[in-house]
Amino acid sequence: MKTIAPSFEVIEPSFGSSFSFSTFDENANSKAHLWHYHPEIELVYVNGGSGKRQIGSHISYYTDGDLILIGSYLPHCGFTNEQTGNKQETVIHLKSDFLGFAFFETPEMKNISNLFIKAKGGLAFSGDTKKLVGQQIAEMESLSNFDRLLTLIRVLNELERSGDFKILNAEGFSLETQVQDNGRINSVFNYVKDHFQEPIPLEEVANLVSMTVPSFCRYFKKITNKTFTKFVNEYRLVHASKLLAEKPMSISEICFDSGFNNFSYFNKSFKEFTGKNASQYRQELKSVFK
Repeated sequence: MKTIAPSFEVIEPSFGSSFSFSTFDENANSKAHLWHYHPEIELVYVNGGSGKRQIGSHISYYTDGDLILIGSYLPHCGFTNEQTGNKQETVIHLKSDFLGFAFFETPEMKNISNLFIKAKGGLAFSGDTKKLVGQQIAEMESLSNFDRLLTLIRVLNELERSGDFKILNAEGFSLETQVQDNGRINSVFNYVKDHFQEPIPLEEVANLVSMTVPSFCRYFKKITNKTFTKFVNEYRLVHASKLLAEKPMSISEICFDSGFNNFSYFNKSFKEFTGKNASQYRQELKSVFK
């Protein structure tokens, strides 16, 4: 049975800076496919393109780029790959006290402290915020370390004041649990990521983490606030959403490529998940991108 070890990522600040700043052309982020977590808060701007996002137990599909703020110890996969079609990806990592605890206790920093609290659920920004703040983040690459810091503070303040966001992991999930739990849930998430197009027997996954099926079902629901079956179905439905938007495949082909072996069940599940059937979903996307 194929397994992937959980990844705790160690991040060092950029040279001469109090935080880490990285840019990647198109799909050059080699860590994008890894399921990982870290104590640093992560701000990601994907300039253009479309893809999947998995943050905690939340799975969704984004179009026309993405702007995401991910809280400490909130596990996630990368957001770009060879199919994304993005122009550039900018990733910023910072600790919640990257300028010192006392600095963030000043009245001027109250907004940013509040933002870091909200980020524990994972925030996806849209509309003008994604466009305008995303541009500021992209332009940070050409700035000096000092001006980059000032821009980052301004960006964080604008994000806190914005109403153009949704909490992705609203039910709550982070890896501030025991090390044993970190390893178990990471192994399960990695296994689903690699095998969602195949049947995934509960016995197989329970065996992966050395648990009985009833114990595993209770454990997974306690950690993620979702049943394992619901989590796998959501992963498959997000993959189907991506195919509907990007590939000239028939809906029945997409159904089976996404790991469903029953077309009527796929149709019912897709409508419950998105609010529209697969044909409507594809048609609405076509009208948006004309």
